[in-house]
Amino acid sequence: MAMEERRAWIMVVVTITTYPWYVVTILGRAATVPLAEVSYVGTLLWTVGGAIVGSIVLTIVVSIFFPKDADKKDQRDREIHRFGEAMGQSFVILGAVAAMLMAMAEFQYFWIANVIYLCFVLSSVLGSTAKVIAYRRGLPLW
Repeated sequence: MAMEERRAWIMVVVTITTYPWYVVTILGRAATVPLAEVSYVGTLLWTVGGAIVGSIVLTIVVSIFFPKDADKKDQRDREIHRFGEAMGQSFVILGAVAAMLMAMAEFQYFWIANVIYLCFVLSSVLGSTAKVIAYRRGLPLW
């Protein structure tokens, strides 16, 4: 397994573990106050920061166990990376458009921030999953 594929797996695992933790935490706080009034900023920042730190630490740990693969990237790795990033960017664009429309409609900050965060999460999952599939089945021929 190429190191870039391992990194894609790390991103999938980190993303699908940190975002549900964030959602459960926020929904737990909504038991006493309306959802849009829940204190979310600190939790969102800690979750994003934790995901970044977690992915870095896991990448370092995996690199320690597979040191000869850690620095290797060939043309296939670069093409798969580009493909996965292009796939994931669709949700970043969708999130930006949704946030812009929500801001124009004067939605509360809670909803705007959470739509952006959700789209970042979906972007990460889709992009990383596309990379893993491309490593396993090859790049699409279109």
